[in-house]
Amino acid sequence: MSEEFGPDFISVTDEDGNEFELEHLDTIEYNGQTYMAFFPAVEGEEGEDDSVKDVDLDEEYGLIILKVVEVNGEEQLSTLDSDEELELVYQQFMESLFQEEDDQ
Repeated sequence: MSEEFGPDFISVTDEDGNEFELEHLDTIEYNGQTYMAFFPAVEGEEGEDDSVKDVDLDEEYGLIILKVVEVNGEEQLSTLDSDEELELVYQQFMESLFQEEDDQ
């Protein structure tokens, strides 16, 4: 994914009505399904500007992987169905990430 225009952010709402802002990292197709990887957007601490803080999100917050599903003709993001599916898709994202690093 090109960072030429800056990171992409989306807002999602969980089933409890809590709203979260996520930074989109990558999208892959795997086994006929579309998956998207995100990190939670982290705002600066009080007294700092409103920009996203530069922290190691993978260790502190973890990667969030959601799949694109169609509900009533509309695309929505959904959690994965099983830990096995999550592990397989996570491995695909890691391979894609390392491939991009090797290409640079």
